[in-house]
Amino acid sequence: MGKPKPDVRKLTPKSQDFSEWYNEVVKRADMADHSEIRGCMVIKPYGFGLWENMRDALDRRIKETGHKNAYFPLFVPESLLKKEAEHVEGFAPEVAWVTHGGEEKLEERLAIRPTSEAVICSIYAKWIQSYRDLPLLINQWANVVRWEKRTRLFLRTSEFLWQEGHTCHRTEDEAQEETLKMLEVYREFLETELAIPAITGLKTDAEKFPGAQQTYTVEALMSNGWALQAGTSHNLGQHFSKGFGIKFLDEDNAEKFVWQTSWGVSTRLVGGVIMTHGDDQGLILPPRIAPHQAVIVPIYRDDTRDKVLEGARSLWKDLSAVARVELDDRDGFKPGWKFNEWEMRGVPLRIELGPRDLDAGTAVLGNRVTGEKEAVQLSALREMLPKKLEAVQADLLARAKAHRDENTRPASSLAELSEIVEKHGGFVSAGWDGDPATEAKVKEETKATIRCIPLKSGEPEAGMTDVVSGKAAKHRVLYARAF
Repeated sequence: MGKPKPDVRKLTPKSQDFSEWYNEVVKRADMADHSEIRGCMVIKPYGFGLWENMRDALDRRIKETGHKNAYFPLFVPESLLKKEAEHVEGFAPEVAWVTHGGEEKLEERLAIRPTSEAVICSIYAKWIQSYRDLPLLINQWANVVRWEKRTRLFLRTSEFLWQEGHTCHRTEDEAQEETLKMLEVYREFLETELAIPAITGLKTDAEKFPGAQQTYTVEALMSNGWALQAGTSHNLGQHFSKGFGIKFLDEDNAEKFVWQTSWGVSTRLVGGVIMTHGDDQGLILPPRIAPHQAVIVPIYRDDTRDKVLEGARSLWKDLSAVARVELDDRDGFKPGWKFNEWEMRGVPLRIELGPRDLDAGTAVLGNRVTGEKEAVQLSALREMLPKKLEAVQADLLARAKAHRDENTRPASSLAELSEIVEKHGGFVSAGWDGDPATEAKVKEETKATIRCIPLKSGEPEAGMTDVVSGKAAKHRVLYARAF
């Protein structure tokens, strides 16, 4: 096989066509590709390495909160899916069905799981008998299928990867505590690992998960001013436990239905990272989740090749003890081409090492976020590298917070809200009277939806009114167009 031809085309600028920029970045950064199956993607090693780092960081947090991982079947019998009417109605347009096994027609259709409440609840009904069996705290990492009509790599695909937690509790208060606990786990994970600041809030009834009593969300603002629902946590109440007969004998010898929660995030978070931090040169990856936190690029001529490569390999071995470091020692590629490739792929730090650098005991350290370069002592680089990576991580979070805050604007009328959404995008803080009709009117006029009723600031200010009806606001909500 020959070496890949350098792609010297510039990316479509984000400001010109954000959608096209996103698609080009995913492809040019070698993250994913389309498959032969409509709406399904192939996650390539670099994209999967990013997902693995995200997955592992979240999995650690899930286990630290007392949950254990398990795995449940991919197929859901139609009779199980139909046990909770609101649930099946919400997912019906997206369900893919298996009708045959080989040449034989199945007696009952099998849904390929769009979510696992039905199959898991049927199992929980067998496992739970007594209050001593509670709480039941289980999570699974799996794939799901939702037959989407319009797809985009990572953000909305017919098959995607995710984690879904499913828990059962003795009381309503315990279930609510669990719901909010996992919501906070998501918020902290997004901020700490992905450098994505997120707002926690309650979804309206029109936006909540089918069958849930309440749905809570972590909403993030992408760099184009659109929102991304980055994760959800649902208080399921007793809807599913009553539908599936999940009961326990309590201490008072009374038989009761359990209270349930479910919560999940998916590979759309990979898209969220791209859209939050990327620029017109490609990806910018937060160091905590980047597959390669730094790349060493040796710079040499034929007569200095062996000397520089020996020094670069020694440096790579030393730095690999403190960070995920890649050594790009490929022959036949000019250093400038390598610089551009690793910039496209979003590696946080680049270390340039040439013969003069070696003689001086230095290297050139390049920062992907700021574009700055500095000469550093090779002897100090091992101690310096983790601190530099922490600084890049903090810088990305600060930039994302500033973008969100600068693009959160108040509106007191539908006309003002519409103008903000059209001209600026971002979050629009406005009053809502709690009526689904006014919520629907805003969506119809502006294509913006209520992303959430913020947990920290959802109370309306004195005198705040609904932007449509003019009635007294019951809530302060955040509107935005969303992916």
